[in-house]
Amino acid sequence: MKILVTGGTGTLGRHVVPRLRAAGADVTVLSRHGDIACDLLGDVPPIEADVVVHLAGGQKGDDVATRNLLAACRGVRHFVYISVIGADTVPLAWLRTKLACEQAIAASGIPFTILRAAQFHDLTLTMVRGLAKLPVVPVPGMRLQPVDARDVAARLVELAIGQPAGRVADLAGPAVLDLRHLVRGYLGAAGKRRLTVPVRLPGKAGQAYRDGRNLTLDGDHGARTWEEFLADR
Repeated sequence: MKILVTGGTGTLGRHVVPRLRAAGADVTVLSRHGDIACDLLGDVPPIEADVVVHLAGGQKGDDVATRNLLAACRGVRHFVYISVIGADTVPLAWLRTKLACEQAIAASGIPFTILRAAQFHDLTLTMVRGLAKLPVVPVPGMRLQPVDARDVAARLVELAIGQPAGRVADLAGPAVLDLRHLVRGYLGAAGKRRLTVPVRLPGKAGQAYRDGRNLTLDGDHGARTWEEFLADR
């Protein structure tokens, strides 16, 4: 099976690629510094593979990149995409872009699988580490379900070597955690002491997070906890 992976050197891709190869797949990485050097926002060379696993993404332009990639696919039998829980319910620009990617994939005519995942532990750590640099830590009133990138990678590999399944069950971490709990967990693991002060997220996005529209209670759940992740770090 020939599988092309975009973003194969990123947070998720560095776990997905070796797992695919261990499963016997012939894997090619498409990225700015991969086996195929390419910027998806520019000209994309013809993609000849059995499966495309699209992991590359950023804060803007994902919809353009995804459409460019889809247009370059030649004989692809399965297009696998990683999206974000809340793409259709949380009114943030980058999430609307993720939803636009999902819609472009569904309209492409290529058999597909879309997995929505929660915020990765790595990204959650970046966020709380940034907050903890302040002498008094502002903590927005929101809950997260951080999931480990390795749990997401394992699920994506199962999906990639399987049959196209459309949009599958969301994948989140094993627990819903208040952001204050996440910040205090980081401070404790890092041996730091800070005063935390709750703040209110404004606007429609703030309301969406307070309503828990970024969470999933009915989806699948990874095994690795936030505490285990912190301990390893």
